[in-house]
Amino acid sequence: MSDTPGNTPGNTPDAPRLAATFEEVEDALLSRWPETRLEPSLDRIRAFTEVLGDPQSGYPVIHLTGTNGKTSTSRMIDTLLRALDLRTGRFTSPHVERMTERISVDGEPLSDEAFVRAFNDVAPYTHLVDTSEDHPLSFFETVVGMAYAAFADAPVDVAVVEVGMGGSWDATNVADATVAVVLPVAVDHAAYLGGTPAQIAVEKAGIIKPGSVAVLAQQTPEVTRVLLDRAAEVGAGVVREGLEFGVISQVPAVGGQVLALQGLRARYDDVFLPLHGAHQAQNAVVALAAVEAFLGADEHGQPLDEDLVRAAFAEATSPGRLEIVRRSPTIVLDAAHNPHGAEAIAAAIEDSFTFSPLIGVVGVMGDKDHEGLLAALEPVLAHVVCTQNSTARALPAERLAAVAREVFGPDRVSVAPTVAVALEEAATLAEAGETFGAPLGSGAVLVTGSVVTVGEARSLLVRPERNRGAAR
Repeated sequence: MSDTPGNTPGNTPDAPRLAATFEEVEDALLSRWPETRLEPSLDRIRAFTEVLGDPQSGYPVIHLTGTNGKTSTSRMIDTLLRALDLRTGRFTSPHVERMTERISVDGEPLSDEAFVRAFNDVAPYTHLVDTSEDHPLSFFETVVGMAYAAFADAPVDVAVVEVGMGGSWDATNVADATVAVVLPVAVDHAAYLGGTPAQIAVEKAGIIKPGSVAVLAQQTPEVTRVLLDRAAEVGAGVVREGLEFGVISQVPAVGGQVLALQGLRARYDDVFLPLHGAHQAQNAVVALAAVEAFLGADEHGQPLDEDLVRAAFAEATSPGRLEIVRRSPTIVLDAAHNPHGAEAIAAAIEDSFTFSPLIGVVGVMGDKDHEGLLAALEPVLAHVVCTQNSTARALPAERLAAVAREVFGPDRVSVAPTVAVALEEAATLAEAGETFGAPLGSGAVLVTGSVVTVGEARSLLVRPERNRGAAR
């Protein structure tokens, strides 16, 4: 495995300077190994957290893994815990727009100033690890250390932590979870985690620790066997969607959906969730079960207050997950980046919306199953504009379009060199409903394929609106 410039073997980074601005922190972090470059070991992060005083041991942790749904579920868990007057820390990855999103306290991302402080608190110790290990700390390992230290400094009552990739060797796994949440497991990151759901489940099962409670979303039988074997091996408790908890009913509604949820201790009816899709209903009940498990919902446990549950879910947000950011035409953002995620948003669109035509803006990373993603979206898209985001990992738009023409047919595919140009073209097509035999004004745009693509679109569409509002 090669290093990034400045991190060549035998040449560790210079001892870090304290940063004065967010931009300096961003540059320092991005100069390290990118989070897409992996060397499967917890040695560096363990050495790092040890010199920091093992901050991750100072509070209980709810740890989440799975192929899709981690961010939405962690945000709902966070909201429920805060409704119970608990102070929360939340670590998420990747970010949609800004790096500060990765570390939140009390439901809010760190400010630029707090992010700089979090970096400066750990920066003097990074060099100790860089010089003592075979490889320097990566970007991801450094940010995990920052998060764990920031949570201890707050201090938080509980940390809600998403893995970056997998589980066993993920840097976040230096913490021992009180509750380990495993969302649906499918194939993604196959080059690193394995080519079948069962192989991937072995890696993800690593977050289940002795004495923890494993909260398992609905899984395929082969994945369930892997997870149950791991729980039995380490002596963890298990609660499963479809047995101990589950979605009783899910009805689309204006601005979201109304749910009836069976938790571990009670049924909760008339729960409004301002997020769309059956997959978000599933995420909601997993979040509910995780919080109940964290609070000790055993045979003596008490159900949560129904009004508290309703109020918490009514406040749930998940930027970049079937998020409507503009009208006339409607523009929807969803960060689905694999076939499993694309299938979920296609089902949600058919279930909850009546867009006609729906124009896709799709930009993917080069290491993803873009053919499978396009095939999953084909039934709901009238036309697809293939583009690419600004990162070096992006699949060139022309290469994506070549595959799209095989899936959609050549007449339903066009190419745009940037996300900004793609948005303009897609909006024009969506507004020209008569071209597709649809009523004028019923068209919409779906931006998807990558968190980075969605983040770039969100910056273009949302920040200008905020700036105009501030100017007024």
